[in-house]
Amino acid sequence: MNIGILGLGLIGGSLGLDLRSHGHYVFGVSRQESTCTKAIALGSVDEASVNMSLLTAVEVVFICTPIGLIIPTIEQLITHLPTNVVITDVGSVKTPIVKAISPLWTNFIGGHPMAGTAESGIDAAQRHLFIDRPYVLTPTATTPTEAISTVEKIVKQLGSKLYYCPPGHHDRAVSWISHLPVMVSATLITACLGESDAQVLQLAQKLASSGFRDTSRVGGGNPELGMMMAQYNQQEVLRSLQQYRHHLDELIHLIEQENWISLEEKLKLTQSSRPEFVEDCYTNLKKECDK
Repeated sequence: MNIGILGLGLIGGSLGLDLRSHGHYVFGVSRQESTCTKAIALGSVDEASVNMSLLTAVEVVFICTPIGLIIPTIEQLITHLPTNVVITDVGSVKTPIVKAISPLWTNFIGGHPMAGTAESGIDAAQRHLFIDRPYVLTPTATTPTEAISTVEKIVKQLGSKLYYCPPGHHDRAVSWISHLPVMVSATLITACLGESDAQVLQLAQKLASSGFRDTSRVGGGNPELGMMMAQYNQQEVLRSLQQYRHHLDELIHLIEQENWISLEEKLKLTQSSRPEFVEDCYTNLKKECDK
């Protein structure tokens, strides 16, 4: 197929690498000429340009821009495309995007590959990024079955685990396992920086090891992405943060009261529950999407 990728960062660049390995001809569009040149050199795309008109001959377009640019980008892009082209996006929030674009473009289906790294930009692109990772599609009642089938086939070629669910279910689920962790992790770093004794802070920075590295990783990621998660999934992020604050207050109370038995019981519960999110995360996501 002739496939377009608009936005040549980590996701767009990685997507291009894998699509080309499956024999697709990939056209890339980026805001910067230097990114286009680099994407060709890295093998992410066959052709690249800063002009959307390059995509007039494609059959499918993946929109891989930051969340805040997806809607205006598609509004501009559709003036260059024939109506039979399938458009999908990779944004981590779905409801506002699907709501805005579905009335404008019949062959649109929202998507979200649950994959990535702490790095960003075309230089971070890598092969096989999507293998065994969840890839969510959020069609509506009016999405053409042919458009769904087209994107489904491509996603399966990537080696992803494919799930379908309504946009609202997607946004609520990812607020717990993706957006909330970013906010909590960022707050952890901020709290540590609040240590008033400079010597203690310096010692903590030197002693930080795997535990801190694991829990702080997503909070030290792309600030623009974290901001847009909160902005475009505001209600669900607030809901999850408020629930988190409630449980944090419970922990504070147990420690203040020296209620070690109850604290241990709570920690035993979290110990036994974690594998349901980590080791069996694909099954749980499927259950949520099938509701």
